[in-house]
Amino acid sequence: MRKPRRKADVLPSDESLFVGKRRKAPPYEFVLDAIAPLAPWTRPMFGCLAVYVESKIVLILRDKHDGTQDNGVWLATTAEHHASLRRELLNMRSIQVLGKEVTGWQVLPADAPDFEEAALRACELIIARDPRIGKVPGARRTQKRAVRAGSAGKDAKRVKRKSSSHGGKRRAKS
Repeated sequence: MRKPRRKADVLPSDESLFVGKRRKAPPYEFVLDAIAPLAPWTRPMFGCLAVYVESKIVLILRDKHDGTQDNGVWLATTAEHHASLRRELLNMRSIQVLGKEVTGWQVLPADAPDFEEAALRACELIIARDPRIGKVPGARRTQKRAVRAGSAGKDAKRVKRKSSSHGGKRRAKS
């Protein structure tokens, strides 16, 4: 004998079924608008929003409630470019939350009086393909592996030995 079916709850017929969780608007959206001609793409990173142009990470947009001293626009750069960028972006500084005095990443602090102007200037540099801004992710890790213990040289030597040993078998002379 079959159990009687329970009456199914009637679902609302409006479009509220298709409304998912609303995404939080990206912080400092004007930055994304400014570099829109380059078709940037984003990805969440460490509770922030990483911004990429082609294969390079160029910026991180950070607007957190804790550790607000580093909120703003983070620039992907290297220490050799800090001085020249600082001449154009006066309030640029190293990121404090990373715990080092000088880092490759620099921040245009959101609480700086010229924040929007500096962020838009950084966007102009990115659009102009300024080589001082942007890093290819993973490039640093690859270099470290090759340098660590000279692994690249050892691998090359191993390959030579194997190829010259004829697979470990010697032919008998006749």
